[in-house]
Amino acid sequence: MTFNRLKQPGASFDPRAVNIPSRGIGPLPTAKTVWAIGGGKGGIGKTLLTSNMAVYLSWINKRVVVVDLDLGGSNLHTSLGVEAPTKTLSDLVLGKTDRIADLLQPTSIRGLQIISGAFDPIGITSLHHAQRTRLIRQIDAIDADFVLLDLGAGTSSSTLDFFLAAERKIILVTPEPTSIENAYRFIKLAFYRMLRAATPSPEARHLIEQAMDLKNAYGIKSPRDLLQEMRRLSPDHGVALEKLMADFSLSLIVNQVRAKSESDIGKSIQLVCERYFGMRVDYMGYLPYDTAVWQSVRRRMPFLIDAPHSIAVTHLESILRNLLKPAGEKR
Repeated sequence: MTFNRLKQPGASFDPRAVNIPSRGIGPLPTAKTVWAIGGGKGGIGKTLLTSNMAVYLSWINKRVVVVDLDLGGSNLHTSLGVEAPTKTLSDLVLGKTDRIADLLQPTSIRGLQIISGAFDPIGITSLHHAQRTRLIRQIDAIDADFVLLDLGAGTSSSTLDFFLAAERKIILVTPEPTSIENAYRFIKLAFYRMLRAATPSPEARHLIEQAMDLKNAYGIKSPRDLLQEMRRLSPDHGVALEKLMADFSLSLIVNQVRAKSESDIGKSIQLVCERYFGMRVDYMGYLPYDTAVWQSVRRRMPFLIDAPHSIAVTHLESILRNLLKPAGEKR
């Protein structure tokens, strides 16, 4: 199969037909792993990154399912060259089916399936707690080696809960100030939501809820301030909170980098999160701005297939090598 054949309109494509090397990929997880890709802001490339990571994972003989959780604005299927789906998450949420497996749709890439998000925003974008919990359980029951969650923009309760349910929590950011600001807000809200959900004490939960308000009466401005106040009120709760904070970690990727200085934004965010939030952030690497990437988007084809020799592919491979290492391992 030739590249020209792969690029023909309507042609199926298979990553195994393209010789993309998998240098440096060590032992892979044996149990199913869920990755969530978020970042708060729209238009930063979450869907682009998710679709190409999914292609690569299927390339190394893993069974992969991508789930479009941009409820009300889904377009992940377009990035993978899949026709408009006949079944979506709306069918599950609205009770038209009881099993998420009924929503699985094959792609033209062996080993890769997709579950499309909802197109109708009415009654789907604002899921209540029971619906979110049921959907997370259904996602956890998917039979695959990797499940990738393409999250929508914003910081809704649904988006944050889907993000926190994943084993690998990936934050995507671009060098623009608005993206960086939204990323910090997303990280902060996800962090506090995790702490509140994992804290059994009503008193501790109340203090965490207060900390989420910048004008709180305790003068708490950061998670470190929260920890200090918690220690003052209850040493035992302080110890528990400190452990939760230490165990929480994120993976960071910078997209659309045009200059080396912009790639350093990842290290800056990493440092700020460690100092301000008291959490571990692993900087996975960056994707350069590459015209070949955007040309592939217009052709509705992953750039791994459309431009296999582009610099973006080299950087994506490096990022995936890092993501496939155990969390916290030196890179």
